Amino acid sequence: MVDSNSYNVIYKGEEVKMPPKEFELLHYFASNKNRVFTREQLLCEVWGYDYPGDSRTVDVHVKRLREKLQGGSNWSIETVWGVGYKFEVK
Repeated sequence: MVDSNSYNVIYKGEEVKMPPKEFELLHYFASNKNRVFTREQLLCEVWGYDYPGDSRTVDVHVKRLREKLQGGSNWSIETVWGVGYKFEVK
């Protein structure tokens, strides 16, 4: 469960702590199931237009989300090679 009002994530009955940008990325993915996003789109939507970093920031945050939320049986954050990422619900 992703609660955008309290910035809480409950996964397998446990609260998962995560920094604000990880939470915002997860919330954005979960709000846009099965849709493919480029790194640039994610930077724009989650980090904002003025973000001075590079697209590797997205890769690092996706890696951390995958580590914290391992073993999702009916969903996953998939890499779409040459494009970006997708929050896939099976």
